[in-house]
Amino acid sequence: MTLTLEIIGISVLWMFLFGYVIVASIDFGAGFFNAYNTLTRREHILTNIIERYLSPVWEVTNVFLVFFFVGVIGFFPKTAFYYGTTLLVPASIAIVLLAIRGSYYAFAMYGSYGHKGYTFMYGISGLFIPASLSVVLTISEGGFISMVNGNPVLDYFGLFTSPLTWSIVVLSITALLYISAVFLTWYANKAGDSSATDLLRKYALIWSLPTMITAGGIIFELRSHNPEHYARILDLWWVFGLSFLLFVGTVWLIWKRKNYGLAFGLLTGQFALAFFGYGVSHYPYLLYPYLTIYDSFTNEAMAIALIVAFIAGLGLLLPSLYLLLRLFLFNKDYVRGNKDYHA
Repeated sequence: MTLTLEIIGISVLWMFLFGYVIVASIDFGAGFFNAYNTLTRREHILTNIIERYLSPVWEVTNVFLVFFFVGVIGFFPKTAFYYGTTLLVPASIAIVLLAIRGSYYAFAMYGSYGHKGYTFMYGISGLFIPASLSVVLTISEGGFISMVNGNPVLDYFGLFTSPLTWSIVVLSITALLYISAVFLTWYANKAGDSSATDLLRKYALIWSLPTMITAGGIIFELRSHNPEHYARILDLWWVFGLSFLLFVGTVWLIWKRKNYGLAFGLLTGQFALAFFGYGVSHYPYLLYPYLTIYDSFTNEAMAIALIVAFIAGLGLLLPSLYLLLRLFLFNKDYVRGNKDYHA
């Protein structure tokens, strides 16, 4: 595979999408765990820890997603033609859910503090956002879009009755809960809150197995739905094998109550390998069989400008997140509740 502007462009976009997957999973999962424990009257265990995490970071989560969508249209203009109308329903649902989530966060944190209805809506909407967005991955596998009079038409019935669709939707939910639980276990441990650490550790172990089962289910469904992509995944078996080994390492550390920070590092590596392995196996298609990264790429001048802009943006975003972690999330006084922060 020769390194070209097309490959550089899609790689930069994939990095932003991966960043969104990790950061948003922690954020959405934290909201759900907070809602769940509020409804089960165990808010005294988790609420303080989760609110200290959510308060500084909830606004920055969608920065990665905005970069990704802007970049997709900038690098690959034809995606607007194929995905624009077909994603009208799922994208609209995701936008409405994002608006609801932001509104209910404001109501819950700054309005009627402790209102269970607001907390529940905030938490449950976080589960549905990745579920609605993950439908894009299903559509990209082909078989759901047909050309009618030169225009793409989405088969909604076929999409929502496909086992592949629901495999991806379930994975998006289980993975975000697993990622969030592992990170929050580390965070609670740093805060010295043993009760919250034990409960979140339990959640991490509970959601670990469903995550791997659903990931395997997607590969199984691809065997019949998209044999070409399935064959390419098998060619990269060693990437997914390494990802599985990192998964085992994460679960072992969580089970043994050791090195929660290292456990989260292994988890990030696990998802990075699986995520980029999936992306490489999908190459060069953006939409089977109509659209590849080569026949939809922008002109060279625009591509170079976008690559420079996005790398510069990443160069600003990553240090900003690092400072956020240092100043708030892993600041000893803040994490233990000795210093407050409200965005």
